[in-house]
Amino acid sequence: MKYLIKRFLALILAGLILPTGLLASGDPDRDAPLDALGPVPVQLDNKQTADKIALGKMLFFDPRLGGDASVACSDCHSPKEGWSFAAPISRGYPATIHWRSSQTVINSAYYSKLFWAGSSKSLEAQAPSAAKGGVAGNGENDVMEARLAFIPEYRKLFRDVFGDEWPLIGNAWKAIAAFERTLVQRDTPFDKYMLGDGAALGEAQKRGLALFEGKANCVECHNSALFSDQKFYNLGVPRHDGWIDDGLKQITFRFELYAKGVTEKDYRSLKDDPGLYFRTKQQRDKGKFRTPSLRYLVYTAPYMHNGAFFDLEEVIDFYNEGGGTNDFAANKTKILKPLGLTDDEKEDLLAFLESLSGEEILMDAPRLPKYQPLAKD
Repeated sequence: MKYLIKRFLALILAGLILPTGLLASGDPDRDAPLDALGPVPVQLDNKQTADKIALGKMLFFDPRLGGDASVACSDCHSPKEGWSFAAPISRGYPATIHWRSSQTVINSAYYSKLFWAGSSKSLEAQAPSAAKGGVAGNGENDVMEARLAFIPEYRKLFRDVFGDEWPLIGNAWKAIAAFERTLVQRDTPFDKYMLGDGAALGEAQKRGLALFEGKANCVECHNSALFSDQKFYNLGVPRHDGWIDDGLKQITFRFELYAKGVTEKDYRSLKDDPGLYFRTKQQRDKGKFRTPSLRYLVYTAPYMHNGAFFDLEEVIDFYNEGGGTNDFAANKTKILKPLGLTDDEKEDLLAFLESLSGEEILMDAPRLPKYQPLAKD
């Protein structure tokens, strides 16, 4: 036992295991050079097995893990929409709408900070936050567990995978997380290039890579193999068209302001999403959001936390102009400056960004098991 404890502490000190139990490839907050994406980090208390992954896939597509059994994980993270949602603001629970853009779950296994404000630290924690969120899944633990218990096939699968006499909702999140850890893309042209295939990138893409690391300075925040430093910045992202005029969006926004405990003044006056401020309540964090990965991005439009831009050309123009302006201008990062990119340079940069995506990952929804009344004793 003493040996195991010493070994565990040694791995933590070496940076190979995070205290949360995540096997890490390095400090996600430390600036790191661009690289090919490595193996998926392993969650020590949620080992991957084929049966658990198969169960998690079923649950990911099953709307019964929610409030009224109409919204599944796959409804906001659709394979045909980049495993995200192809609208500026994600869909919400029936009769509501969300207030942020839905992020792709491809390569989400590599994040240590999930959601736009980093409110979850693992996929196991992210799943219930979405399934139970007031304008997302709106589910209740006891109701969702009861539904699973009325499905004989699920009872057998949970028993085989977890040893549960009855399905436990906490294990449902573990199964979904296990499935999501299989949604990984490591064979992009960029990955092949970094692994020694000099012909994997064309000449324009190589020039774009030089711009990415040089004149455009994208690498300042989009670094490491994940292409994200997982830090928080205010870029001055503008509101998307219709944000202020859409009554349902504004109702959701006020609900979130109230639920997350902002001051009455902010509740009545804020027009832009305060982002990280929801978590820290520090004025300096208003308008800040976690750097997203640039991988798989050709399939995940629109872009930014509010879906303000519909294509990558708009995103490049935004950065070339030094970012934008929102209600939290005092917090705008000083990193952003006009870049002075020429049209040819913008085309090269776009070509490089496209090299960060491989073939589209598509998947049919699995057959879902049916309810069956419990047998009487």
